[in-house]
Amino acid sequence: MPKRNEIQSLFAPTVRGTRSPGIRVMIADGQVLVRAGLRALLESEGDIAVVAEAAHGTQAISLAAETRPQMVVVDIGLPGLGAVELTRRIRAETELGRPSVMSLATQTDDEQLFAALRAGASGFLLKDTDPAELVQAVRVVAAGDVLLSQGITRRLIAEVASQPAPDRPTPEQSEDLTAREREVVALVATGLSNQQIAERLVVSPATAKTHVSRALYKVHARDRAQLVALAYEAGLVIPRRSRAARAREDEQPVAALVA
Repeated sequence: MPKRNEIQSLFAPTVRGTRSPGIRVMIADGQVLVRAGLRALLESEGDIAVVAEAAHGTQAISLAAETRPQMVVVDIGLPGLGAVELTRRIRAETELGRPSVMSLATQTDDEQLFAALRAGASGFLLKDTDPAELVQAVRVVAAGDVLLSQGITRRLIAEVASQPAPDRPTPEQSEDLTAREREVVALVATGLSNQQIAERLVVSPATAKTHVSRALYKVHARDRAQLVALAYEAGLVIPRRSRAARAREDEQPVAALVA
């Protein structure tokens, strides 16, 4: 039978070995079983290492400074500091290394989604996502791309569609974009990576990356996540459906909802 101190150690936030075969990840979640499950899933991959686990936001800040992860997987309901504030600080403070952030949620909440994107999150997935998709999402976000699950993208589109036109943000920040840059930003907003954008536009990945970088600079976006939020708010991606059609949208591909 395990000793008492051995059992207690299972529930303590941890800093794991600093040696990493590839992507260095920190998990921030208030539930020990969730952290253990995510760690087991990610470390079963040869190119991902979990270097730290945090049970609340304050610990996550401390561990990020100590372990310098490449990305952080954070529960949107993280106790303490909170996932949105944690994301903002991790992305803004250089001493934390500015790792990429992917938020996990048990259910889609439009307010949380927008808040996470504005704070600098580069991914937003539901916890019932297929394990293989979650692993791939970690790789995509760690590489600097933005990833939203299809269900979340549909909800985001539907929510924007439900807003009265006068309440939508003006597209002033996007006025300096060229036609091609606007096209690229719209593709970024649908969740495509640089490689996928290159394939869609029949250009090289380097050219696609250049277009994205120029768009980021022109609209003063800190990262691709902010570019996604701006694309919807500025009307670069215009949804065709309304809130009333949300249930029906769940049965349709995302491409059918985007003009």
